[in-house]
Amino acid sequence: MLIASEQLEVSLKAKLFRGFGDPSRLSILDALRDRPLTVSQLIEITGLTQSNVSNHLGCLKDCGLVMAEPSGRYVTYRLSDDRVADLIALAESLLADIARGVYECTRYESPTEAQHGE
Repeated sequence: MLIASEQLEVSLKAKLFRGFGDPSRLSILDALRDRPLTVSQLIEITGLTQSNVSNHLGCLKDCGLVMAEPSGRYVTYRLSDDRVADLIALAESLLADIARGVYECTRYESPTEAQHGE
């Protein structure tokens, strides 16, 4: 049985990965890997709505994964730490080796996939 400090550590790791677990948040983080961007630029790159991008940026900012930097009339967002980009790159590398298993996995279907039988 895990002791309280180990349970907290596992819980914090799970919370961190939930930040990466949403397709909209992940697409925002992925876009920010190349350079800092404004909300308008993120909308254009991700195809998400303004309210969706803003809501997810708020979540990512609150969780410490992105930072906001005022720049005149605009706010520019960037990854808070280079290791965020490194973690995404590591996931891509791992996925290149295990993609078939992840694709065929039925235990982690998103609600949309489950509804459409994908």
